[in-house]
Amino acid sequence: MSNQHLSPLREPLVTEPRSLGQLTEEICAPMERAPTWKWWVAFGIAVSVLGTGAGIVGYQVATGIGVWGLNKTIGWAFDITNFVFWVGIGHAGTLISAILFLFRQKWRTSINRAAEAMTLFAVMCAALFPLIHMGRPWLAFWVMPYPNDRGSLWVNFRSPLLWDVFAISTYFTVSAVFWYVGLIPDLATVRDRAKAGIRKAVFKVMSLGWTGSNRTWSRYETVYLLLAGLATPLVLSVHTIVSMDFATSVIPGWHTTIFPPYFVAGAVFSGFAMVLTLMIITRVVLGYEHLITLRHLENMTKIIIVTGGLVSLAYATEFFIAWYSGNPYERFAFMNRAFGPYAWAYWIMVTCNVVSPHLFWFKKIRTSPAAIFVLSLVINVGMWFERFVIIVTSLHRDFLPSSWAMYTPTMVEVGTFIGTFGLFFTLFLLFVRVLPIISIGEVKSVLGFARDGHAAQPHPPGKPVAEDPHPVAHRPASPVPLAIATRKDAPV
Repeated sequence: MSNQHLSPLREPLVTEPRSLGQLTEEICAPMERAPTWKWWVAFGIAVSVLGTGAGIVGYQVATGIGVWGLNKTIGWAFDITNFVFWVGIGHAGTLISAILFLFRQKWRTSINRAAEAMTLFAVMCAALFPLIHMGRPWLAFWVMPYPNDRGSLWVNFRSPLLWDVFAISTYFTVSAVFWYVGLIPDLATVRDRAKAGIRKAVFKVMSLGWTGSNRTWSRYETVYLLLAGLATPLVLSVHTIVSMDFATSVIPGWHTTIFPPYFVAGAVFSGFAMVLTLMIITRVVLGYEHLITLRHLENMTKIIIVTGGLVSLAYATEFFIAWYSGNPYERFAFMNRAFGPYAWAYWIMVTCNVVSPHLFWFKKIRTSPAAIFVLSLVINVGMWFERFVIIVTSLHRDFLPSSWAMYTPTMVEVGTFIGTFGLFFTLFLLFVRVLPIISIGEVKSVLGFARDGHAAQPHPPGKPVAEDPHPVAHRPASPVPLAIATRKDAPV
């Protein structure tokens, strides 16, 4: 086919022979063609679940949060569990985009765009639960410290719950800006491909006058690098502050200094599992197996192995510190977790988060999309149960046996949680339809990765392909730098 050869030491990041124009066509196709029946079915289900959840939220706001299963002992349960769960889901996007970009990991290019969008959607879902728990969400602006006429009624700056407001709003803002800046070159590509009309006008405004000149690329790459450096500490700070909701209390099972790194590792752990879930579906439905390759999936499973090991170490450390402290209340709290009324939840958590990630040590499982998909769902279930165990089992049996109580979620709480999945997938499906789900410019920049030789022309259909005499397959592409790959005067 050509005089190009794959590197014997590296695997290409785009496994099929593609020209620059073909890549642009493939990535823009979901936005420019009519939706398939599969998309309509998925969108209809997601919107139905979202509508049901919205009706349930409206009911509980009108009625009051007394419709939840909370009691005098357990004041936090499903609401804060789901809040921490969704905030954790949103961590992998910024990690893939910012930290892996700073470490120059080229394999991030096919998955960073979808992961960034997932971050924004997950934070939106998380923000719903504190608002509902306020009881009067229309007064949510009271938590913002600004000059007001309410006398001495000010927010408590010493409360970790207020720290959450600042941390998550900052995280969402920086992540949104980072995501949008990365979109600008691709928005210009879509603008140039669009016919005259509303669509072209919208993308013309959104692309901010992008010209593709060397000067434009230079400024763009500088801004992107600065935003990556700004977003990186947020990955560590946001879930650290969320963990302080618990760590700054005096409740046995919560009052521990291990929570900040433990929560960060768990957030990355669950976030990468959700990214895998979405990417495996995307690569099959959109036919992107050559862009989101087995190497991408395998690299993410390796990160899951590392973060899963950190989470397992945190579980063991918690039990060791409870025993070593000599505090009878701390010892009781952890024995109650493992062998008390909620032991079933604890052992589901251990099975999903400690045992199942070790299956990724086997390369056959690590390179099987079906096995990865199942295990990613198992890990997400386990991480939800982790938050449930931390919150409910630490509250339901406190210092006074006379105040011990059990908690059972109501259908309203379950419906609200399911409704957030409707919101998440509705937003994600709309994102697939209106914006490039893969970064066109960045994928073009790695098209020649692990290849040598000159670019070959796309093989004409209908002609037989000469058999490859070499043991390594020939895959044509051109090693085009990022600043040239999507220039307006490049052949796209």
